Amino acid sequence: MAEAKTLTISWWGYNGDKLNANIIEPFKKICGCDIVFETGNNADRLNKLKLRGGKGVDVIYLTDSYSQIGIAEGLFQKVDAAKLTNLADLYDLAKDPQGGYGPAYTIGRVGIVYDSAKVNPPISSWNDLWRADLTSAISLPGITTTAGPMVVLQSAKHAGADAFTDTDKAFEAIEALKPNVAKNYNTGSELVNLISTGEARIAIAQDFTLASMKAAVPTMTWAALSDGDIATLNTVNIPKGSENVDLAHQFINFILSKDVQQLEAEQGVDAPVSTKVVLTPEQAKLWTYGPDMIGKLNRLDYQKLNDAKTDWIDRWNEVFSR
Repeated sequence: MAEAKTLTISWWGYNGDKLNANIIEPFKKICGCDIVFETGNNADRLNKLKLRGGKGVDVIYLTDSYSQIGIAEGLFQKVDAAKLTNLADLYDLAKDPQGGYGPAYTIGRVGIVYDSAKVNPPISSWNDLWRADLTSAISLPGITTTAGPMVVLQSAKHAGADAFTDTDKAFEAIEALKPNVAKNYNTGSELVNLISTGEARIAIAQDFTLASMKAAVPTMTWAALSDGDIATLNTVNIPKGSENVDLAHQFINFILSKDVQQLEAEQGVDAPVSTKVVLTPEQAKLWTYGPDMIGKLNRLDYQKLNDAKTDWIDRWNEVFSR
């Protein structure tokens, strides 16, 4: 009997039991293959792939800022959309977010969270962060986090400038924001601690942190911003050195299926990108979900952002070290 093929997947390893039950075991029955994993954070796993010249992994899960780095460095191959029949059922934002490379399998957002019991009037725009009544009230994400560079982008907009062509104006606006900043955070747990102790009552944050913040302070509220939240996507790509390209396409198509997307959303693993998924209001509370919410999200140019990031990190550290 022919030896079973082995699909190698690079991912974070979170929610292992649920992912094993919802994805790995069902797919193994379909493909008749073995599956092995490489786990770790975005940067470490992408760097390993680079050191191997794009070999050793068949499928790689990354946030969109890191998958853009992989694309720029020539580590991935474009997907064959004809082999991904479930693409047709995805929100447009998820189908082809990076020019012919892998789709997004889940979607999130970055916005503003505030304590509605202590912040009045409510936060309704990114520009509200500069309000005079919010001295020492805000926690910003550190510049090296996923959401950190978004502070630079929004500061530039506040100043009526483009962060990429007029960086000086962006950082002048960050200087002006500094009196309102209590402390910056670098991890979700650090942010929850700042909120729970009352050291901060407003934060720029990713949506997956909201449940933990509400558990600590029930009046924490996701702001309805007139100028919109920012989309964050988790993508899945096929490295250029994949030895099982057809199997990789089959796996990606499987995780985009309505059934898998429904299970993952219902069990609190990932927000769905399939338009066929239907959630109750209670289930939907966790997620960036539905055409209305997704249609209002702002999308970033990660190629430009990644090119600018080194300079922004230096300038950010200069502002906040004083």
